[in-house]
Amino acid sequence: MVSVFVWILVAYLVGGVPFGYLIGRMRGVDVRTVGSKNIGATNVFRTVGKKWGFLAFALDVLKGLLPTLAAKAYAPVGWLPLAVGVTCVLGHMLTPYMKFKGGKGVATAFGMLIGLVPALVGAAFLVFVAAFALSNYISLGSCLAAAFLAVSVWFPYLGSRGTADMPQCLLVTAIALFVIWKHRANIGRLVSGNENKIYIFKKKAEGESVRQS
Repeated sequence: MVSVFVWILVAYLVGGVPFGYLIGRMRGVDVRTVGSKNIGATNVFRTVGKKWGFLAFALDVLKGLLPTLAAKAYAPVGWLPLAVGVTCVLGHMLTPYMKFKGGKGVATAFGMLIGLVPALVGAAFLVFVAAFALSNYISLGSCLAAAFLAVSVWFPYLGSRGTADMPQCLLVTAIALFVIWKHRANIGRLVSGNENKIYIFKKKAEGESVRQS
């Protein structure tokens, strides 16, 4: 039990490292005061710069992936890797270093799920890429990918007639739904047509207004 507590505590502290905020401060920008005021990679991308946004995304992915892989190496059978991965995501969303206010958890959840269910994550990533490429809305791609995971994670369980890992199915679904819930403001803006678009390979469309995302 002591070992499990240490794993969970370390996972929470690692997941809580606010890389987006730290990168912004290194570049002289407090991302909590600009754009969407979120410390996640999307806001860094928009307010600090593309390469810094990609760096924030990569670091947020790694802080979900590496602890999960470490837990799998330590306990290949059992629920510890899942618990560690979920704790990393919660640490990002409710970081102890910033009064329990964090990001939306997409990148860190992506890293955790790569460690747990890489095949499903690959498919979910294709959903994200397709949605983002067609719409230029990161929030839309993130929500659709999360929704895909929440449903598709159950297919192996149902196909095996209950012999697959039900706790993993439940927790992956829960974390996917939590990611969607964290995007509720974005969903509202998508419905009203006020969500901001992100252009990776081209500049913002001429005449398009800048809105919060």
